[in-house]
Amino acid sequence: MSDLKTKIKLCAFADEADSCLDGQIKALRENGITLLEIRGVDGQNIADISLEKTHKIKETLDNNGIQVWSVGSSAGKTDINADFSAEKERFVLMLEKGKILGAKCIRLFSFYGTGGKKEYRDEVFFRLSEFVRMSRQYDIIPCHENEKGIYGENAARCLEIHKNVPDLMAVFDPANFIQCGQDVMEAWRMLSPYVYYGHIKDADSSGRILPPGEGIGHIADYLLDFAAKGCGVLTLEPHLAEFVGLSGLENDNNKSNVGSLNFKNNREAFDCAADSLKKIIDRL
Repeated sequence: MSDLKTKIKLCAFADEADSCLDGQIKALRENGITLLEIRGVDGQNIADISLEKTHKIKETLDNNGIQVWSVGSSAGKTDINADFSAEKERFVLMLEKGKILGAKCIRLFSFYGTGGKKEYRDEVFFRLSEFVRMSRQYDIIPCHENEKGIYGENAARCLEIHKNVPDLMAVFDPANFIQCGQDVMEAWRMLSPYVYYGHIKDADSSGRILPPGEGIGHIADYLLDFAAKGCGVLTLEPHLAEFVGLSGLENDNNKSNVGSLNFKNNREAFDCAADSLKKIIDRL
């Protein structure tokens, strides 16, 4: 058994396996995964789920030995020119749910509509600093995810964000970097001091999503360093098949190249991704 396997804990966006909570729990348990990055339940995004239902979700997960690692929020996936007050209100509600669920962290983004232009820098840093301030009040760690079409889509701008927004950690997503034309290993070398946990999905040079290890994401190349730095948690985010809620997570101009492979259903696609990641870990 690889020594790395003892240092890494697997997590997943289980809404990619099934939209309903029972199906998500079944997929996690049958794949030996005990951590959940919660994003969608019963066709509802976590932002839209009531506090009452959040308590029930927590109880069900506890009864099945599943712990919420992170809130997979879409905070910051809005236009930089839109009113920020509504986004802050929505973020606070997600933090409240994260607290109920016992989440360690919450992922967020750095806004569409900037085009990477310097004129938006101060506003981006201000808004992200507000997210950090609010997260601190709930004792939840805010983690910025690199994503195509937002200010922090490439490694240089992500680094700029982390140098200017203290206490904002990073979620490292190789496929998102590939889709922006960013070399993954260069991004890892630049951002690894800020990485708190990782997302696992892979892609080829055209941006087509593939099972982990089959693209150019160099996942095996940086995982040893990932574990050595004590990052610990990898969230499986397969994107190998269309799933309930995907369309609501993406900007019209920055769609993921999802669904190019043939799977009978979402669960089969999820299992394929889980098996691929486990094989990478076992080989190291």
